[in-house]
Amino acid sequence: MTEPHTNSAEPFLIGDTMTGGYGSGADILHDCTIAVNEGEIAVIVGPNGAGKSTAMKAVFGMLDVRQGAVRLGGEDITALTPQARVQKGMGFVPQTSNIFTSMTVEENLEMGAFIRTDDIASTMEQVYELFPILREKRRQPAGELSGGQRQQVAVGRALMTKPQVLMLDEPTAGVSPIVMDELFDRIIEVARTGISILMVEQNARQALEIADKGYVLVQGRNAYTGTGHELLEDPEVRRSFLGG
Repeated sequence: MTEPHTNSAEPFLIGDTMTGGYGSGADILHDCTIAVNEGEIAVIVGPNGAGKSTAMKAVFGMLDVRQGAVRLGGEDITALTPQARVQKGMGFVPQTSNIFTSMTVEENLEMGAFIRTDDIASTMEQVYELFPILREKRRQPAGELSGGQRQQVAVGRALMTKPQVLMLDEPTAGVSPIVMDELFDRIIEVARTGISILMVEQNARQALEIADKGYVLVQGRNAYTGTGHELLEDPEVRRSFLGG
């Protein structure tokens, strides 16, 4: 049994020079690298059709990576199914159909903990501290909640597995600017607990403001990479992707 090779300089999670697509279809990603360090927020932005969600799904094992690799904590997980990656500590919140609308908020959170055999009460308490509105509405069917509250349920449900990495596919899609700000505040709080956050965002400027690392993708390739601040200050990025 050999120890996994750990390079101290390597990020905690990395999709390293990934090329691939769905099944036998054409490659969507071309030599694309996405990474996030422990307790940091990494954001993937870019125009529509740039392969942003595809890149994150590749990291989660939802498409075929034909070249490159995905490593978590130094361990090569490229061959693992999404379910096996959840067991390794990855949580994924898809953009749509991410909650059970007919179940109560609390039942949704309980469903999130399906892989656990230990007591989940303390984790549920942490979720309620992060999202106080969910405690208030815990007996209500999740389908009765507002869009922003539903997103909190979806994130909370993913947190119930006690992930080391939380991946969010456009968490602020379709919510108001005020709700977006609140969701981003909660995401920052999650990262402060030591969880790595990798998210795809349409609201590029606001997302880069909270990002430790930003990736601008164009046609499945890395166009620009830097800290959130560096990308916000880059005149090329601003002109091409942030509306001036």
